[in-house]
Amino acid sequence: MTTKMNFFLLIFAITGFTNCKTSQMNHSSTTEIGMFKVAILYPNGEDKTFDMDYYEKKHMPMVAGFLGKNLKFYEIDKGIAGRTPNDKVPFAAIGYFYINDVAEYNKAIAQNRDAVISDFKNYTNIQPVVQISEIKQVVYPAAK
Repeated sequence: MTTKMNFFLLIFAITGFTNCKTSQMNHSSTTEIGMFKVAILYPNGEDKTFDMDYYEKKHMPMVAGFLGKNLKFYEIDKGIAGRTPNDKVPFAAIGYFYINDVAEYNKAIAQNRDAVISDFKNYTNIQPVVQISEIKQVVYPAAK
């Protein structure tokens, strides 16, 4: 009985470790060299407002829907601090779209430009700055 129990515990432990490793590998493969990242930066400043809840739940999902299969995934950063504790946060928020094709991204945004721009008033009074970058290197440090 003890031998059977030890055997089942061993199988359970191996399965658990395997699943953890698989999860890490799937995550690390989401960002790839040659992909493109669209960063939408919202500079912070006096009298600037930003509704993160609306941005997370309404605006970004709406734009993601316009991008379709070209979109790999997206991220949202909420600014919480500057370089030092006394520095104000330079960006209220930054949104990122990870895409495969810049021309397809530009086409999707152009087709839905009015909807995207008219939605700004629902969450911010900040004029965003957009930068499109090519991902040149992805490094995941080895676990210690």
